[in-house]
Amino acid sequence: MRGETLCAAESCTAGLVSSFLGKVPGASKVLWGSFVVYTVDAKVKLLDVPNALIEREGAVSRPVALAMAEGALAKSSASWAFSITGLAGPSDGSTQYPAVGTVWIAVANRTGSGMPSSSEAKVFQFEGSRIEVQEAAAVAALQELLKRIG
Repeated sequence: MRGETLCAAESCTAGLVSSFLGKVPGASKVLWGSFVVYTVDAKVKLLDVPNALIEREGAVSRPVALAMAEGALAKSSASWAFSITGLAGPSDGSTQYPAVGTVWIAVANRTGSGMPSSSEAKVFQFEGSRIEVQEAAAVAALQELLKRIG
């Protein structure tokens, strides 16, 4: 990563990606830290995601995923941040929430001035048990990071 660092904002994966990264020797050179923001309240308080945005768009949405990644950048000194927000189950989706297995992953990075530059988000639909959805989301997040960081 050319001396760059990474910050995570994980919701439905509850820190799983950060745990994967932390198992790699020398991870402290790359992993700045992570925010496990499992609840709406945590997203608002820890990452400054606007509550009105969550109410309007839903916690599992593109705008919230982007706000989470950008909030992680703002709260850290990391070069890159990613976020994961989704519904791993076991409950079925409702009018308030999407279908089980729906996961949004966003990646953001800083410009030379330190402000977030390009942010991208992508939706995934995973199948399987709660744990299978969480693991698939963690793998997808790492793949999205590799695509962006190159």
